[in-house]
Parts: sequence; structure tokens; C-alpha cells
Amino acid sequence: MVSPLETFYARVARGQARTGIGYGAIKPKLPVNYRELTSTVIGDLSRIPLLELPPGFNYTAISIVGQSMSDGNPVPGDHDGMATFVGPRGTTILVRNHELDPDENEFGNTSGVIAPPEKKYDQINAGGTTTLVVGPARRLVRDYASLAGTIRNCAGGPTPWGTWISCEETFNRGDVGVVRHGYNFEVPANAEIGLADPIPLKAMGRFSHEAVAVDPATGYIYETEDRGDSCFYRFVPAVGKPNAPGQLVQGGKLYALKVVDKPTLNTTNNPNSGGSIGLVPVGVPLKVEWVPIDNPDPDVEDKAQGLGVRYEAQSKGAAIFYRGEGAWYAKGLIYFVATQGGPPAVDSTRGNGQVWVYDPKAETITLLIEAEPSGEILDEPDNITVAPFGDLFLCEDGGGEQFVVGVDTKGELYQFARNAYNESEFAGACFSPDGQTLFVNIQSPGITFCIWGPWLGKR
Repeated sequence: MVSPLETFYARVARGQARTGIGYGAIKPKLPVNYRELTSTVIGDLSRIPLLELPPGFNYTAISIVGQSMSDGNPVPGDHDGMATFVGPRGTTILVRNHELDPDENEFGNTSGVIAPPEKKYDQINAGGTTTLVVGPARRLVRDYASLAGTIRNCAGGPTPWGTWISCEETFNRGDVGVVRHGYNFEVPANAEIGLADPIPLKAMGRFSHEAVAVDPATGYIYETEDRGDSCFYRFVPAVGKPNAPGQLVQGGKLYALKVVDKPTLNTTNNPNSGGSIGLVPVGVPLKVEWVPIDNPDPDVEDKAQGLGVRYEAQSKGAAIFYRGEGAWYAKGLIYFVATQGGPPAVDSTRGNGQVWVYDPKAETITLLIEAEPSGEILDEPDNITVAPFGDLFLCEDGGGEQFVVGVDTKGELYQFARNAYNESEFAGACFSPDGQTLFVNIQSPGITFCIWGPWLGKR
């Protein structure tokens, strides 16, 4: 998207509208497999349009909370971040997070991700991941628990060596004094039933993680942090460029992004959050450097004492982002989201969101998109993915109606899908390896969708 970005920035500078027609007007549709949805934990879904989509697009609804999985346990709730991998015999492997706290009790699902005690990182926590094997007809072939005993597994990211890195969005929330939380975990993308060993990747940092994106050219892993005063991180593995599961446990070095000559730059463009309106213009690259984190695994977080990963980073001049969330690698660039960055919204002191792009070769970050205060075009983007044909897809997590918002290669924003079932957030958007299917969740009550249609049609 590097070349099209130039057109996009020019349009912004001229004050031109950024709204496009996308694939056309979205309308309510029943899932193709509606006959299979008569009896679910959440009721009869066979006559309910769950999504609104453009003409020519269809979807199936699979792996719904409470349904029985292939390992005999119920599908956990709070579906969140996901990624896809090539499976055997034309299948797609989908690894999916579950953002569960230990005390959640949705639809009687008190146990969350179920696993034997020896395969649970923490015996009291309900989060983790499940793995789905999806057939060419977008029907479920197999699903099972693949990581257990973690907490608030929000997003993460795929690796080039065939694993999913699942991130805990917390600093602790476990058996205090017994089991520490706030880590990343690696989950192999397997087609056969099996649980990953729950080994925390401590060198990647202990903080409120959100997502990761891996640069395949270097093996560096970029990390976001979901806090109002978060930083953006780079992890350099000790093994050099990893090429197999399990190598990340050997450690590495953690760094935080700093804007050159602008120490502790507050990128929010919001005076309510310590920034100022227009301080960082859209489309202007900022040179960056990386400051080392000496203590990636702190015992406590304390701003007054400068204890904690982000506080150490900011003491060394690291830039501040308002709630770093989704991250994705595509064509040499790392895209990441600041969900509540930007100038104050009309109905809030917080912003409606920003999308940033980091260029590893140029060592720059650029504010790609800043949502309008009205929130009409984009309202608090969270997860992000980049389609094989170049468009960005953003999962909203604001109030009221929830949309998947596309951004085409001309820089025009369009509504691609609406949650027609309720007002729960979209999460986990990702394309199948062949680029034909978009997988996405609505988090609550927990439904995974497989969407297909004329992706290369006029936008």
C-alpha cells in the first residue's frame, strides 16, 4: 500500500471526503448454513440474519459458544483474535483466542477453556485458545482446546513458522503471589487435537498485551499494549530469525519505539489525553529509534516509582499511544491501531481511533488514518487485518452498532459488514491462506463467521 498511500495523504491534505462505496450497500442476510442453527445455547438462530453484507457475499456461522467440540468440551465464550494457516487436504486451520476472566459465567460456561491440570498455566483461569479445522465448503471439520489456564487472551498474531502467539491483556489477575500473568504464549497450528505446553514468553515483556505482528524478513516481533498510556514494542529473538515452534523460549531483547528528537511524544492528538490537536499530522512520516527495556518482567507496575515496562520505556523517551490494539504485517509494513487515539469525539473526551503504519526499512511511523470526531466513518477500530488484494479491514469496538470497516487502496473507508444480531464487537478478522474467505467473530455470545464473495469486484 506504500504507493496508494501517497494518493490517500494528498486527498486528506485537500480536505476531500474519505468515504467510499466499497462493495455496495449492506443488507441483512441469513447464514448459508441456517438450517444447522435451530438449537444452540443462545437459542434458535435459523431465522435470524446475523450479519449485513454487500451484494454477492455470503457466510456460514460456525463454532458457536456452548456447542460441543471434537474434544468433548463446550466451545468457550468471548471469541477474539484469530489467524489462519494452511491445513491438510484443502482445509484451513484457524487458531482463536478467548478473552475470558476466571469469574465469567456466560451461558453456564463456568469453566472456560477446559484442559487437564498439567496442561493449564493457572488452575483458576478460564482463558486460552481453541483451534478450528475448516473445510473448503466453510463448514467445521474439527475443533478443540489448544491453550488453557491463561487470562483475557485478547489478540495476538501469526508467525511465519506456523504458530499463533496468544497475548494476555492483563498485568496479573491470577493467583496473586503464586502465578504471574501478563505474558505471551506460543500455540502451534495443528490439525489434530492437542494442547500446547503453556510456557510464558517472559522476555517478550510482562504488560497488558494486545497483538503482535512478525516481520518475516528479520524475525522481529512487534507488540502493542492496551493501555491509555501504552507504548509500541519490538522484540528481537535471541535465536536470530526463528524458523520453528518453541524457539522463542530462548529469550531475546525487548525495545520500545521512540520518535527521534521528540522524547515521550504523545501521539493521541487529544488535549484530554496529554496530547494536542494536530500535533501529529496524517501522512507525515516520523523518524524513529528504539530504546532498550532492561527489565521486561517487572514484579509490579508503579508510575510514581517508574516501575513497569511502559514506565521504563517512557523514562527513556518512548512514544505514547492511546490503547494500542490490533497489529498486522503486510508487504514489508507493520500496521497497528490506537483504538481511542485522535481528537476528542463529539460524545466523549477520548478519540475515535487511529491507524498507524511502521516502515522497518525507513525506520519511520506514519499516522495513516485518524477517525473523525463524529465517528460516522470509523468508531474505535480494534483488530486489523490486511487483505491479499491490499484493503485494510478494521473491527470496530465502539458503542452502538458495530461494523467491519474496509479501507481500499485509494484510502477510502467503507462499511463492509454490520453485526445484525446485537451490539457486541467484531474481533479476529483474518483471511484464509488462499485469500477467498474472511473469518471474523462477534465476541459475545461468541460466533465465528466465514465470509466469501467477489473480493476483486469494484470498490
